[in-house]
Amino acid sequence: MAVPARKTSKAKKAKRRTHYKLSINGMSECPNCGEMRKNHHVCSNCGHYNGKDVSTKA
Repeated sequence: MAVPARKTSKAKKAKRRTHYKLSINGMSECPNCGEMRKNHHVCSNCGHYNGKDVSTKA
């Protein structure tokens, strides 16, 4: 059975884990305003979806 030769230091662990929270699952940047929004949802900041303004209610 393989056993580590040395204890992994806190700094080494932290450097390895730096990219864990890099991307948010289910979120993307709005192409119109750049705000983060849920995928396949209207942007709450500018009201655009799929390149069209859909914030006005008919």
